[in-house]
Amino acid sequence: MRKALVVGIDHYTKVSPLYGCVNDSFAVKAMLDRHADGSVNFAVKHLTSTGPQDGVARTPFRSAIEELFAGDGEVSLLYFAGHGHIEATGGYLCSSDVESGNDGVALAEIMIMANQSGVHNRVIILDSCHSGVAGGSALQQNVAEINDGVTILTASTAEQYATEENGQGVFTTLLVDALGGAAANLVGEVTPGGVYAHVDQSLGPWAQRPVFKTNVKRFVSLRKVQPPLELTELRRISEFFPAPGFALELDPSYEPERHDTWEKDPQGIPPPNPDRNAEFAILQKYNRVGLLVPEDAPHMWHAAMHSKSVRLTALGEHYRRLAAKDLI
Repeated sequence: MRKALVVGIDHYTKVSPLYGCVNDSFAVKAMLDRHADGSVNFAVKHLTSTGPQDGVARTPFRSAIEELFAGDGEVSLLYFAGHGHIEATGGYLCSSDVESGNDGVALAEIMIMANQSGVHNRVIILDSCHSGVAGGSALQQNVAEINDGVTILTASTAEQYATEENGQGVFTTLLVDALGGAAANLVGEVTPGGVYAHVDQSLGPWAQRPVFKTNVKRFVSLRKVQPPLELTELRRISEFFPAPGFALELDPSYEPERHDTWEKDPQGIPPPNPDRNAEFAILQKYNRVGLLVPEDAPHMWHAAMHSKSVRLTALGEHYRRLAAKDLI
């Protein structure tokens, strides 16, 4: 069972309104509803507030979070876009009816729910000011207190504001981009670690800094997209490279294309071999996604035509090991 609670609050009764949070929540919901192939992903509960007629009050907001982390299941994900508040007693997510900020839902309380939950993976994603305080110790904020299976990803540190541009949260824009495939690994899975790496790399050192805290043995997949390689092709990597550091020797028979003037080449360049041509097409794909590089040759074509070898990169060795152990 995969559950998600997606919350976007623009309207606030007693504090200043926001303008992009509801739109951000719809964008995140659209990504979480289904995988890229259209199959069902998360069962999403969506709470939004655009005006006084549809406020998200503290009590139902807190109850929805409690329900999210109740029971058991594979993964429960909380996404919140709205005002955040911080003071000496800790951080808070602001519901529509807050007056002072500390009358919102306390992050410490949310962390208790998540830490004590029987759900295998609990993921908390916050696009709100000062959200980096989530998961910190009550006495030492630089020390995280999160149980096994909990992951936290926030738009900014405890000291920073979460910014908007063109009516959209900067963080959520990158989050949606990551879930859309920009952060996918070579088997087409988007994990929290991949999302953080994408957001962190996309935000410059002078911008708001995302915060990532996790205590997991293995990342859960948040969404599946079309992988850059067919899995059947990726699994053959351990066939082409049977041992660490193995160099695969190429020759001109791997390259399918020949110039018209080479049809009767006096130097005896061997003709294309259909079986090797099919293998070479896969090797070229490996090269394009950074799994292998040609040695002493600028391009794969030169490696084949000049009988050079190709070797796996560090990333390629990683996937070779996975394939060899039947883990992909």
